[in-house]
Amino acid sequence: MQYIAFMSRSLIAGSLALAACGTASAPAPAPATAPGVASASAAAAPASVTPADPALVAIGPEAETIDATTLVGEPAPPFEVDSWMSSPALTVEALRGQVVLVRWFTDGCPYCAATAPSLVAFHDELHARGLAVIGLYHHKSDEPLTVESVRAVVDRFGFRFPVAIDRDWKTLQRWWLDDHPEGWTSLSFLIDRRGVVRFVHTGGAYAPGSDDAAQMRAWIEQLLAEPVPAETGR
Repeated sequence: MQYIAFMSRSLIAGSLALAACGTASAPAPAPATAPGVASASAAAAPASVTPADPALVAIGPEAETIDATTLVGEPAPPFEVDSWMSSPALTVEALRGQVVLVRWFTDGCPYCAATAPSLVAFHDELHARGLAVIGLYHHKSDEPLTVESVRAVVDRFGFRFPVAIDRDWKTLQRWWLDDHPEGWTSLSFLIDRRGVVRFVHTGGAYAPGSDDAAQMRAWIEQLLAEPVPAETGR
């Protein structure tokens, strides 16, 4: 009986952790490998990056069946966020001229924790060339949302780039969930220098060394190589 009780508690704890970063409506099952992430074979280092497939605009869970054109190819909608950390308040318009990687994350999310080192590496290695990494926190815990608790997650993940709180998921809903209500919430979008959304990672992890991390870097390199629009003044 003690063994059964222990296993029940373990299963409940695992389900709660996955609910923190899976789909918008239901906990994600625990995969042997995070969805959208192949076994760690492709290096994320620049020297190992292969050219991006020009026909590929989405990777991650159900990327082959999701209609990413609901946002890909469109101007990025405004941010409806607050409590910026490590930066003054930013707008999509103010970021034009840079390549922007926007990633939603939350506490208790194993996929977010696995992806955090990739985000830090992208920021550290590519910021000087024009990449802006933006983290948007979306709250899923039953505990009250506080700026201090979000800052603790940011510190634990080692984020040194701008982070804001997406209260009530307003931006997440407008960008993606209004059109994909069953989609994952741990999403990433890549925006080009003109402010147009070009690529999407549909959720889950892109840990260092994974195929998804390599593809994200290839996309970033592709966008960084594009000319800076003259009207941005950068």
